[in-house]
Parts: sequence; C-alpha cells; structure tokens
Amino acid sequence: MSRLPAITGWHWIKQGFALFRKQPAILTMLLFAILLMSLTLATIPVLGQILTMVLLPSFGMAIMQACKLIGQDQSVTPGVLLTGFRQPALTRLCKLGLIYLLISIVLGLIPAFMISPDFIKQMSVPLAERGAIKISPADMQVVLLAGLLQGLALLLMCFAPALAYWQHMKPGKATFYSVFGLFGAIRPFVLMLMAWVAMFFGASLLVGMVLGNSKGGQIAILWLMLQFMLLLQCAIFAAYRQIFGDPSLLPTQVESK
Repeated sequence: MSRLPAITGWHWIKQGFALFRKQPAILTMLLFAILLMSLTLATIPVLGQILTMVLLPSFGMAIMQACKLIGQDQSVTPGVLLTGFRQPALTRLCKLGLIYLLISIVLGLIPAFMISPDFIKQMSVPLAERGAIKISPADMQVVLLAGLLQGLALLLMCFAPALAYWQHMKPGKATFYSVFGLFGAIRPFVLMLMAWVAMFFGASLLVGMVLGNSKGGQIAILWLMLQFMLLLQCAIFAAYRQIFGDPSLLPTQVESK
C-alpha cells in the first residue's frame, strides 16, 4: 500500500461512476432490496436494530460483489444479494457486524452523557404525542457530533467486509487493515469525499431550481440521494481495488453471480 497522490480520489469517483453506469438498474434494485430488508428487520422490537447492525457487513458485500462482477464485464443477477449470507463468509461477517454494533453502542453512550435531560425527555415522548421540539444549540452540536462520529466509524471500516470476504481475514485483522488502509490513503479519500459531497449538493441544487419544493422535487431529491449512495459504494470499491488489489485476481472461490 504505497502513498497515493490526492488526485487519486477523483479517479476513484470517475471509476465508480463508470462502474455504476454499466448496470445502474440492477445496482439500484440491490440497494432498494437491502434498504427494504434492513427496514423490515428494524421493525422487530429491540432485536431488530441489533440484527440490522450485525448483518450490515453482509448487506454491504452484495454491492461490493456486484461492483466486482461489473468490473469483469459480467452480468449481475439478484442472487448476488446472498453473497454475504453464505458460509463460511457469513460467520466472519457477522462477527465483524458485532464490532460495528460495539462501536455504535460506545459512540451512542458518549452523547447520552452530554445531552441535556430536557432533550432526552422530549425524544422519549411517542412521535404522535410529540409537539414542537425545542433543541438548544449545545444539544444540536452534540447530536451533530454523534452523527459525524458514527459516519466516520463506518467509513473507517468500509474495507473490512471485503477483506473478511475476499481475503478471508479474521474480523479484528480486517478492521485493523481497513483503518490502516484508509489512513494510508487519507488524502485521496478526503478529496473523493469532498468531490462526492460537492457533486451531490450541485445536483440537488439543480433539481431544486427546476422542481422547487414540490412533491416531485422531494421524490427527485430522494432518488438522487440513493443514486449518490451507490456512486460512493462504487468509488469505495475502486479504492479497495487499488489499495488492496483487484479481488478478481484472487484464487477462485464459490461466489454468487
């Protein structure tokens, strides 16, 4: 993993877009299916949110595997959804999910001690009975900080599922190399994220100018968010391929196509 120039991050965005535009329909369908399964699991009281977090690496491997197949000019079928749910990969990915869950709990406890009791009391009221929420600037900063830390933690572990699946690393080792790989390429990663954010806000602004705050405009913005989520996933695959090597060059293993 040699040091990469910052401009590499822009190349990852372009490579991710090239992957996405080859088979946008199936990638969008995969994302919708993953979101649907996650939301369905989340409806289960208490256990649902835990299961969703534990299975997050397995869900994420579906998109990564699809990117790999697209990069090999192969057709992607709905069966790729099961990529991260087959043994022996499932066990490794679920253990990795437990690390995700532990990090999420720790990061969730930090703001709990910093937010005012009034805000916690307001949020504990059922949504149907909740009136206008009054949030102090200090509480808002804590909430934003918590969200930022959660996003940063997920970003630091973005390579871990692929390392556990394609390179058969144990969860702890996969987590270490994911963090190490990202910090080793921090400049291109920062540029990639900055370019991605700028492109998203530029596209959102354009949609807002054309459609305004209409129902159609809101739907278009939501659709745009989903497409940019896929673009980021494809760019992360491009980054993985350059930092850790092309997974298609690894020894053949049983995978869903």
